[in-house]
Amino acid sequence: MATRKETLVRRASRVRRQVKKVANGRLRLSVHRSSKNIYAQVIDDVAGKTIASASTLDTGLRTSLKTGADTAAAAAVGKLLAERASKAGIKDVVFDRGAFIYHGRVKALAEAAREGGLNF
Repeated sequence: MATRKETLVRRASRVRRQVKKVANGRLRLSVHRSSKNIYAQVIDDVAGKTIASASTLDTGLRTSLKTGADTAAAAAVGKLLAERASKAGIKDVVFDRGAFIYHGRVKALAEAAREGGLNF
């Protein structure tokens, strides 16, 4: 029987493989959520560099949020990431949810990033 970590790694690699198939040169918006925080970054896989990132641990967000583990915090991270990505000249990305289900905080982050101007 596989451990929880092995299962999550397998699921994340399966999702990432599909994302890279449909990317067509677009950058990847990767999301990670823990029990206390949520993190997102726009990654250029060809160059292997992170272009823009945001999380609930950023000083501007940390003071304004009640907690980093709710949908309001995820939406704030999504808006901040979209703002930073547009400053870097990024409009089109591919959404990589990793091993996480597109529901709750992950969905809130994605919808806020779309409202902020990212297309995926």
